[in-house]
Amino acid sequence: MSAPHTADQRVGAGSPALTRLLGDDAAGFAAQSWGRRALLTRAAQRGGDDFADLFSTDAVDELLSRRGLRTPFIRMARNGTTLPESSYTTGGGVGAGIGDQVSDDKVMALFADGATIVLQALHRTWGPVVDLSQQLAADLGHPVQVNAYVTPPQSQGFSDHYDVHDVFVLQIHGAKRWAVREPVLDAPLRDQPWADRRAEVEAAAALPAHLQETFQPGDCLYLPRGFIHSAQALGGVSIHLTIGVHGWTRHHLAEGLIDQARARLREDAGVRASLPVQPHGSLAEDVALARQALLRAVGDVPDEAVAAWLTGRARAAQRPEPVAPLAQLEAVQAVGAATLVRLRDHLMLETIPGDGDEVVVRSRAGRVRMPSRVCAVLEALEARGPSRVGDLDEDEHQAVETVRLLVRHGIVVADDVA
Repeated sequence: MSAPHTADQRVGAGSPALTRLLGDDAAGFAAQSWGRRALLTRAAQRGGDDFADLFSTDAVDELLSRRGLRTPFIRMARNGTTLPESSYTTGGGVGAGIGDQVSDDKVMALFADGATIVLQALHRTWGPVVDLSQQLAADLGHPVQVNAYVTPPQSQGFSDHYDVHDVFVLQIHGAKRWAVREPVLDAPLRDQPWADRRAEVEAAAALPAHLQETFQPGDCLYLPRGFIHSAQALGGVSIHLTIGVHGWTRHHLAEGLIDQARARLREDAGVRASLPVQPHGSLAEDVALARQALLRAVGDVPDEAVAAWLTGRARAAQRPEPVAPLAQLEAVQAVGAATLVRLRDHLMLETIPGDGDEVVVRSRAGRVRMPSRVCAVLEALEARGPSRVGDLDEDEHQAVETVRLLVRHGIVVADDVA
């Protein structure tokens, strides 16, 4: 069995996260909006969902005061300028000799003076956001990350700029006035930041906005990369989440082609040959030979090799579903024929034939050699979803031992064991 399992596709069936963000607009999103146009979906269009379960002012206070956040999980900005880390961090005190933990006192003073708080990587630090972001990544097939922007009344944390990734903006608390303008560079790559085109962005920002609206809790804005935008809090504290979608592009496919072609070039004796002594004159003939060899190598790369290369990148770009290590390890010995188990979500699971009676199981949980009998259990869980262990193999004892192995390696989760 060499093809990746499709459990992630099953989990994403119906695009539940995308539907929550966009409501009825989710149906036409891929064809009409993705990478093309800004899309604003009001809370009222989605049944009044205000995202209150995802994040809140209480969540901000807990993260700042009780979670021991360190940089780069927090940064602060004022008037478009990022503040030095030392202005909002301090040492951790006795037993935590770390000099860059967030200082709630310093943050409070800076926030009162008009600085914006940016809580970064909430897809790693705040449970409800972790769950939504992982499901959205499964819905889209592209990796995501999430930041929160907490803005004081009547303040603007960042000036007009564009991002090099698509974003979904979720208004959480308070009101914010957004202005969106057309790109000065369509679909910029990660090495084409807005600061390299500052003058063009500033000129565009002086023109009438393509979209200028006040957002209330529950409103959601989708922006393709490159769209220029800015936001200002109105009347009180404002919080919004920015979900950054780091989309795979044809430029990535080109990288994969070149990477695979370079491996093939190593097998070409003509390419390995040394250049002439003192190679400082004309190299036209050598360049032509190298170019021909490169084009030939690129042409010989199979499509499936590039797809496998991208799959590897995608596997490394996201985490699997979080699991409780102590509870799951304790569950290993408690697994019996009646135990309910399932495949861990968002694994990008793949099994590859190994030596003898072994397979290599590769996923976001790692790469491990296992007896080939695991394939039947994995296929059964993929087809049936959550199942009792005794139903996964005619030999209940073997099913129990196989599932214990898979739980120990973080591939299968025992849901009904505390």
